Amino acid sequence: MTPLRPHRWTGLACLLLALTGSVDCGSPTTRPSDIIVIAMANSPTNFDPAVGLDEASQKIHQLLFSSLVKIDESLRVVPDLAVRVDWPDPLTYVAELPTGVRFHDGSLLSAADVAYTFNRFLDPEFVSGRKGAYRSLRAVEVIDETHVAFRLTEASASFPINLVMGIVPEGTGPEAARAPIGSGPYRLAEFAPDDHTTLAPFADYYQGRPNNAGLLLRVVPDETMRGLELRKGSVDLVINDLSPDIVDGLKQEPHLRVTTAEGTDFAYLGFNLRDSLLQDKRVRLAVGYAIDQQAIVRYLRRGLATPAIGIVPPMSWAHDPTVFRFERDVERAKALLDAAGYPDPDGDGPVPRLRLSLKTSTSAAYRLQAAVIQQNLAEAGIALELRSYEFATLFADVIRGNVQLYTLQWVGVTDPDMLRRVFHSSQIPPGGFNRGYYSNPDVDRLIDQATAALDEDQRGALYGEAQRLIAADAPYISLWYKTNVAVAHERLTGITLSPIADFSFLQHVGSSHELPRS
Repeated sequence: MTPLRPHRWTGLACLLLALTGSVDCGSPTTRPSDIIVIAMANSPTNFDPAVGLDEASQKIHQLLFSSLVKIDESLRVVPDLAVRVDWPDPLTYVAELPTGVRFHDGSLLSAADVAYTFNRFLDPEFVSGRKGAYRSLRAVEVIDETHVAFRLTEASASFPINLVMGIVPEGTGPEAARAPIGSGPYRLAEFAPDDHTTLAPFADYYQGRPNNAGLLLRVVPDETMRGLELRKGSVDLVINDLSPDIVDGLKQEPHLRVTTAEGTDFAYLGFNLRDSLLQDKRVRLAVGYAIDQQAIVRYLRRGLATPAIGIVPPMSWAHDPTVFRFERDVERAKALLDAAGYPDPDGDGPVPRLRLSLKTSTSAAYRLQAAVIQQNLAEAGIALELRSYEFATLFADVIRGNVQLYTLQWVGVTDPDMLRRVFHSSQIPPGGFNRGYYSNPDVDRLIDQATAALDEDQRGALYGEAQRLIAADAPYISLWYKTNVAVAHERLTGITLSPIADFSFLQHVGSSHELPRS
């Protein structure tokens, strides 16, 4: 993408700063250092937090809106805007609100606004891809100005994660897609689709005005260009939008700083368990023992990942560190194939024991990863045919079961209820995310019990047992958890990354000194 010309840069900066009353726009030669310029791969599609599902929209929602709850470092749901969230009975949650919180238009946020926000999901005329998450929600009721009750159709200890949702004013309609009103640390100043989004600080934000004069989120589709913009200083910050190879190169730049943190994105190799070859667990285990997970992390990911052992990430309160994990053992893989009825037909010759196919995306990183897996499996006697597709085609084939093996990535795994959505037999497509058609009655029972359990220790124990059974069955081969990465200009302070790499930390980012005149 062509960099912003100086006069255009000044216009955008002055628009933002004039809105905040924090600078005189008379001089066109100085770029204020407290404007934070962030390069993003994509433009947001919808500013309504109940409708915009793409990653870019959701990141900006975190800056425009306040949410009743948030996800903490242990991936627990904890109060954010809400003073507290109680569970007085198995079918009811009650949120208590603070007083004095204002929306960007100056109006006070009340229980009626919260009820309206969530009742939209119960409106049959309201169109949102998020509706499925609220299937157990029966009603949302205003108790008084500061208390809201959420009535469920069935007990669900995982329901509070659905309260991570930006609160909109009562009566909000389709206009929110382009003219949002929230109560978050920033308000929308300007939006140019596929070019930039400008956010101005909200002076009356209930947690205090942000530490900077605003954010300019520029769309730079090409990651090489994002790296170049960082190098020359026309972009201040890129968050999780650079490949490991580019990050490795940027580490050598003296004016840039790289911040990392463990993340929750989970890369895996999946099996279609309706396939006659892959129904045999010994074949799946052989594949797992053949793959060199450590080499993929060390060389392909440049160390910007950690070896994964399951979909529930290690920082989660529900993670069970005792689950079975693969260590590469080619001889064991061969022995398992022998036991499964696939002996080596020609000793050390070229004829394979069996043939499989793997579908992956056209992304260079995923095609290279697939090539490594192909080589790994060949050493165990498995001939792996590789097929790469545009993501939409790959995803459609996975959902239809038109695959044997495939590689994909789960993004932003936060709640152990993902075990239900991915591995419970009731979640086989089109009703859920069990795209490998995995079924184990004991796993179903444990997940159901964990969902209804009131005590966190009991839930953790049930989820742990379910994780151990799933790992032993190997419906997935875990590959890696992504390391979150922010590359920033050295002048920026306050760069922190949460496990889910949300953008809320940007309100705390400041500048240590002025940029030189252009």
